[in-house]
Amino acid sequence: MTDDANAPWLIVGLGNPGPEYAGNRHNVGFMVADLLADRIGGKFKRAGKAQAQVVEGRIGPPGPAGRRVVLAKPMSYMNLSGGPVTSLRDFYKVPTAHVVAIHDELDIDYGVLRLKIGGGDNGHNGLKSMTKSMGAEYHRLRFGIGRPPGRMQVADFVLKDFSSTERKELDYFVDRAADAVECLVTEGLERAQSAYNA
Repeated sequence: MTDDANAPWLIVGLGNPGPEYAGNRHNVGFMVADLLADRIGGKFKRAGKAQAQVVEGRIGPPGPAGRRVVLAKPMSYMNLSGGPVTSLRDFYKVPTAHVVAIHDELDIDYGVLRLKIGGGDNGHNGLKSMTKSMGAEYHRLRFGIGRPPGRMQVADFVLKDFSSTERKELDYFVDRAADAVECLVTEGLERAQSAYNA
């Protein structure tokens, strides 16, 4: 697969399926994907044989200038995200460099965004699974959730809902993350980094 400028983008929100996980910090990728789907006027539907829900549409200026995108939410649980994402990448003929993973990031303060391509998984099971399935050369939008307070275990922290204080700003940060993804797809990584990386 060549990295063709006209190739579609596969934008993957990472999270866990099911209502009990919906408000968790670990599910912020799903929240951003849902907002992007609203913006392009689409509803998530089951994707054929892939264990994922998808929305197809365009981001950017109306008409053919808009970039073709497939928004996806793997329905396999976080630590098995790689299989569904790789199936979708192959099905839609998306170059790996046109895949974007949106995920929570412990090592960044709450609400801070960082865009990059490639790199390690930093202990994130969703990224670990994706990298194992298709290599590391995909884009990441890292959404800061901060470190757990006191002695709370990381697993407990990421599987808890955002606090009431955090929720006051959550919509704003999710909105900004969606803007960052749109900028990445339409204007490229450097432009998006200079506009959104803190």
